[in-house]
Amino acid sequence: MLLSMTGFGKSESLISDKKITVEIKSLNSKFLDLNLKSPTIYRELELPIRTLLAKKLIRGKVEVFIHLEQLKQDKIISLNQPLIEEYYKQLKEINNKLDPENKFPSNLFSQVFKHPDVIINQKQIIEKEEKDKILKLVENASDNLSSFRTNEGKSLFNELTNQTESIKNLLQKTTSFEKERIPNVKEKLANAINELLLKEKIDSERLEQELIYYAEKIDITEEKVRLEEHCNHFLKTANETKAIGKKLGFITQEMGREINTLGSKAHHLEIQKIVVTMKDHLEKIKEQVLNVL
Repeated sequence: MLLSMTGFGKSESLISDKKITVEIKSLNSKFLDLNLKSPTIYRELELPIRTLLAKKLIRGKVEVFIHLEQLKQDKIISLNQPLIEEYYKQLKEINNKLDPENKFPSNLFSQVFKHPDVIINQKQIIEKEEKDKILKLVENASDNLSSFRTNEGKSLFNELTNQTESIKNLLQKTTSFEKERIPNVKEKLANAINELLLKEKIDSERLEQELIYYAEKIDITEEKVRLEEHCNHFLKTANETKAIGKKLGFITQEMGREINTLGSKAHHLEIQKIVVTMKDHLEKIKEQVLNVL
């Protein structure tokens, strides 16, 4: 069964004093286009996450969001008190020299915090157990996304099958009009000869030979056979379990070539109408194939 490239997966868990939520969204794309957004503390997990998702998702415009909610607020910053005191002391001395009347400037203290290293950030250390749990959450979210893709794929499969079968049914309808084509062409040619007063100058045997040659030129038997083969190939491929989106795209190109040739060789209004309807079905197929993995 074919898979859709469109999907959504979510997974969440409590890890120590944190609530971690992983969300993965996928849209269609020719290649794997992966965009990962995560808290800074999980930056070192970016490469293993990308490696994991590349194996599981294969293709698509994929966005990964890792949300972190700290349930217990740990002290992760502290003030460098000796440095703050030194900054303040020196700024106050400078102020007293330059503006002795302004003994206690209101903005002096705030100026201290504009200087480097007054705030000390304590780097959080991520234990291996937590890393493993994060990767497991990403894997679970990707599995949920794959399930979503499978369900979407069932709808895609039904739509593509119906559209392809419609083209095959339309192809069969052209048969009833084929016998009319050569007589119609012969009649048009005879009328043209009569209108141009060339009847006495035309060799009837030569005319018949030209008509036979022309009939061979506009014969659509091969195009019909090839189009039906392409349709059957498309339906067979759609039943494969691996990534088949690109392959289906190539088959639709071949279907389009045969349909276009049918239209150019038709020389019959009803067949040309059928060809237009075939093209409509084919465009719907091409549109849906863009979503197939």
